[in-house]
Amino acid sequence: MLKYTITKEEYTVKVTLNGDLDIEGTELINDKLIPSLLTAKVVEVSLEQVPFVDSTGMGLLMNLVNTLKDSSITITISHVREDVFEVFELLQLPEIFGKEVFV
Repeated sequence: MLKYTITKEEYTVKVTLNGDLDIEGTELINDKLIPSLLTAKVVEVSLEQVPFVDSTGMGLLMNLVNTLKDSSITITISHVREDVFEVFELLQLPEIFGKEVFV
């Protein structure tokens, strides 16, 4: 089951996801997390505690990044596990999101 924690600083919101990023996280990401981030200037998402991302999770991540970028919010994704990042690279997510998103 996917969970998240949020730490707010002055203009930055740090989000740590914990668990598999899959279809079970759809409601959590789309209905709860994204709306809570729309007032931030900068969002930093850590995937350190995410061992698995399936195709639905990729879609959720794309929706998160695109929604925040469309709202002029800077987003970065960090601490991606090596095996998960290899899948991201195969799907060309760094090129789609922009290389500056992955730190």
